[in-house]
Amino acid sequence: MNGGIGRAGLGGVMLAVLVGCGGSAAGESDGSARTGARTQTTEAARLSSAVLQSRWWTWAASEPEATNPVADEDGRACGRNQPKDVWFLAGTFGTQAERTCTVPGGVPLAFPLVNLVADPADCAEFMSTAEGSAVLDGEKIDAETSRGETISVEGVAGNPVTGTGERFTATGCGLWVQLPPLRSGKHTLEIRGRSQDFSVGVDYTLTVESA
Repeated sequence: MNGGIGRAGLGGVMLAVLVGCGGSAAGESDGSARTGARTQTTEAARLSSAVLQSRWWTWAASEPEATNPVADEDGRACGRNQPKDVWFLAGTFGTQAERTCTVPGGVPLAFPLVNLVADPADCAEFMSTAEGSAVLDGEKIDAETSRGETISVEGVAGNPVTGTGERFTATGCGLWVQLPPLRSGKHTLEIRGRSQDFSVGVDYTLTVESA
């Protein structure tokens, strides 16, 4: 990753690199409603921008290169260290990748289109040219813009994302997506992101298990 402490994507290193696929719904006992491939959930189920970025970067930095989800070429590492309440997806270090992943049912997804962790000045420059898209089963998804949030990140020593095993505080920014749980079955997700001379692209084939 170039430019600051780290860059990635699923945008860029992180899915996440977001917006609004969730929303309040009525008419079902669990407070959710089926719409297309997704289950719309209440706004309360969404992570704040700072929490999302802190957790995503910590997740992305939790594995050495051989098993790191950002360096993953085919999806075999996508399940590494996933939390129980959200499923993170990763971008790449500036290359194209095709990944096949199995995702547990009933769990929301989050990822960046393109993102950066650095200082406020670097984030301002990075976001001035940041752009990207996410397409789920042929349907374009809106992304949320974070121009700079104070976040806390901790990784394992020698990881390829932050390069350090120490906890640090920095500014996180990027284009992020949060998706409510997907319906069980197969889905396609295309992630593209770009800023300055950095670009990322990942094509995911996701198999969502029954909840």
